[in-house]
Amino acid sequence: MKDRLKSAVSKKATLLILYVVFALAASIQALLTGPKKYVEEGEHYKVYNNYVIFKQSFHHLKDQQDLYAAYPQEQWDLYKYTPTFSAFFGLFAVLPDWLGLSAWNLLNALVLLFAVYALPRLDPLEKGLVLLIVLIELMTSMQNDQSNGLIAGLLVFAFALLEEKHWALAAFCIVFSAYIKLFGVVGFALFLFYPQKLKLAIYTVLWTVLLFFIPLLFVDLGHYLELFRSYGDLLANDHSTSYGYSVMGWLQTWFGLELSKNIIVGLGAVIFLLPILWSKLATNFQFRLLTLVSVVLWIVIFNHKAESPTFVIAMTGVALWFVRSVKNGVNIGLFVFAILFTTLSPTDIFPRPLREGLVVPFVLKGVPCILIWAKVIVDMLRIAHVPEAGPNSNTA
Repeated sequence: MKDRLKSAVSKKATLLILYVVFALAASIQALLTGPKKYVEEGEHYKVYNNYVIFKQSFHHLKDQQDLYAAYPQEQWDLYKYTPTFSAFFGLFAVLPDWLGLSAWNLLNALVLLFAVYALPRLDPLEKGLVLLIVLIELMTSMQNDQSNGLIAGLLVFAFALLEEKHWALAAFCIVFSAYIKLFGVVGFALFLFYPQKLKLAIYTVLWTVLLFFIPLLFVDLGHYLELFRSYGDLLANDHSTSYGYSVMGWLQTWFGLELSKNIIVGLGAVIFLLPILWSKLATNFQFRLLTLVSVVLWIVIFNHKAESPTFVIAMTGVALWFVRSVKNGVNIGLFVFAILFTTLSPTDIFPRPLREGLVVPFVLKGVPCILIWAKVIVDMLRIAHVPEAGPNSNTA
């Protein structure tokens, strides 16, 4: 039985079918669910509201409207992405909702799946386990029509492409992720380990310029500049009363500390960079992989807007860390803690009173990822000057 299970998890076809089924199931569920209210006295909106926001942003773009204004007659909440993402979403917006939503969820699922399978030096069983570990979080993201599976996939793909010396495509993945959500820029830290830094810089500039100009296919330059002014105002006024499932939320709810977000993010950046700057191990695959893990964890736990659907990005890092780690008591305990509280706490396995009285107030969904990120930093510092023992060595 054990051997059969391992064989099934090791087969790419099995995981591909599973991911397609989950993506379509999330889409069908959303399409068949009736409208909902987001506030008690508010209007009814489609349950796949985030997809509607993305879709409408394309129509607002081509109709020369302000992407960042409120459109309560169409959608709940504001559009908070770049004009480039609006233009990209035209690929889905021109389709009927049943097809566009399904294609969007399939894109998120399959980019992540193929990115994991593109990783070198992981065997088929390790890749299958990574994909199983993140599946519930991916489903949460797809049920909310979010872009987080795509973000996670692009960052993992960037790492895999860098390992294979495909500099242009690697740069595209990180630049595109940043055009979707700005925190994708943290992925540029991966460039530090590869010799062709000038080529990577040139490709980054080229992709940045190309993707920047794509919206000009739909709007004139004057309106485009107005859109960026409006986008800047949106970001500048993004003062949330909640810290989400982030380091800031953890410090506030557990210790009563309300430090400036900028201070906490700055300290997080210093800690993030410490092992990278200390290391002389550009040739150590495990160290480079841990850097990827640190990147995808960092962009979630230091995001004051971190919410449940975002954690497919963080759990991708947790899964990669765990399958390649030494299976000692500390690592196993942290992994089980993450499965219980990060992955399972939002599900019906946890009774609602427990979720609302303990998990949410004490940001327990985020705490395991914070602790695992700290462990990853410790692991990186510990192996920072240890030569690589072999192509499949696990030293953390």
